[in-house]
Amino acid sequence: MLFAVGCASKPEPEPERSPYVDRVLVRKAERRLELHKDGEVYRTYRISLGDQPRGHKVQEGDERTPEGNYVLDWRNPNSAFHKSIHVSYPNDLDRTVARALGVSPGGMIMIHGLPNWLSSPRLAEEYRRQDWTNGCIAVGNEEMDEIWALVADGTPITLLP
Repeated sequence: MLFAVGCASKPEPEPERSPYVDRVLVRKAERRLELHKDGEVYRTYRISLGDQPRGHKVQEGDERTPEGNYVLDWRNPNSAFHKSIHVSYPNDLDRTVARALGVSPGGMIMIHGLPNWLSSPRLAEEYRRQDWTNGCIAVGNEEMDEIWALVADGTPITLLP
């Protein structure tokens, strides 16, 4: 009499999934920020931009939001706004163009929440309906909390016109 001896194998554990998104996409004309994970849109947020949102940022004070590929490289939990995550603008090309024009490219472009001093819900809603930053990308505070938790330092960001 023959008996088959088999080894019951354990199923392979599923690979651990990162709690973070792998890409951020900003669609300036649509006033939309998208978090992408595994090639899919994971979350979408309405954004406010600078007072002059059309076109790529060229110089400090132009109130434009950059366009192109950058990295979200560091964060500030104690900013003047409800949290902020830094966009790596200016890059080498941005600095070269600004130098050729004899201007400063500026910097400190952030994704951030509303101003910390803003306590009126009515006024906060007004801010959410218009462009008001100096070139940053603004969202509501609850949205910023979610973005803060889902976006790791080093995440690529693409800003489209």
